[in-house]
Amino acid sequence: MDAFYASVEQRDDARLRGRPVAVAWGGRRSVVLTASYEARPYGVRSAMPLYRALERCPELVVVEPRFEAYREVSVQIRAVFAAFTPLVEPLSLDEAYLDVTAPLTGGPSATRIAQAIRRQIREGTGLTATAGVSVNKFLAKLASGLHKPDGLTVILPDQVDALLAELPVGDFHGIGPATAAKLAGMGIHTGAQLRAADPAALTARFGVHGAHFSRIARGLDDRPVEPDRPHRSVGTEETYGHDLRGVDAVAARLPVLAQGVERRLERAGLAARTVVLKLKFDDRSVITRRVTLPLPVHAAPDLARAAARLLTPELLAGRGVRLAGITAASLVPAGQTPTQPLLLGAPDPVR
Repeated sequence: MDAFYASVEQRDDARLRGRPVAVAWGGRRSVVLTASYEARPYGVRSAMPLYRALERCPELVVVEPRFEAYREVSVQIRAVFAAFTPLVEPLSLDEAYLDVTAPLTGGPSATRIAQAIRRQIREGTGLTATAGVSVNKFLAKLASGLHKPDGLTVILPDQVDALLAELPVGDFHGIGPATAAKLAGMGIHTGAQLRAADPAALTARFGVHGAHFSRIARGLDDRPVEPDRPHRSVGTEETYGHDLRGVDAVAARLPVLAQGVERRLERAGLAARTVVLKLKFDDRSVITRRVTLPLPVHAAPDLARAAARLLTPELLAGRGVRLAGITAASLVPAGQTPTQPLLLGAPDPVR
């Protein structure tokens, strides 16, 4: 879906149409969940701190999220998918992989099926969707990002090599900015260079991910579409330009991390029974602590509060923190989440 949360808000409130809109909770430490396309020319993007978005676009209209409304639209969208294939793997409330090798209806053309799905979504919800069509998950995902919004891109087998050769590695799905920077350090900037790299060297540098990078550089991806694939955990972490010193400095960063986890939980309709705090120190050692809660949580303040309980001067032992992360685990449907959970129980030992 195109700028999903913001598009739902603009659909439901005519005053927001044509205006730069960000969906976010209030507060300086909040992050942008979704930005409308009118906001994007200003450089406003998802996961950006809200204060920075307002600096870039003073006219930005900030709307608090209404997840029940987004879930209602998600149900409509998934009903459209189900009419064409039972092989649907949701990635979030507004995105999914579909295997239409043997469709229930629509004929043998994946392109025509994508056109029909986009048309039915627009007729049923008033919203636009962008589709990518290709021979595997990686290429379909790549195609879906090439012509947004309201687009349809098809990558045929004989187009793959030329397309990937010129593509910056940072545009490959699954290669984030940090990994792209590490690849650049190896002299790898484009798909062609990634394809030419020694697979053993990539594996040595990135582990199992290195082997995956080598394959997707050739357009290869044999992962099946997995309906109802369970989420094991969702998390967010951040590397700092200057080491954080002391419990208070680390605790001050937890609300921003928790916002990112909340966003991912909300998109998946999940809540967490376990909260994990990850710290990487200036000596490159990594430690995790976890707490299992009596009741599941999904809101950022509850996640941050749980993680903060795990922070102690003894845990830091005077070391600088170069990376911190929060992970939500032991996931359950969000409908099981109470309004005001009690954060009880002692933290679990290092895992």
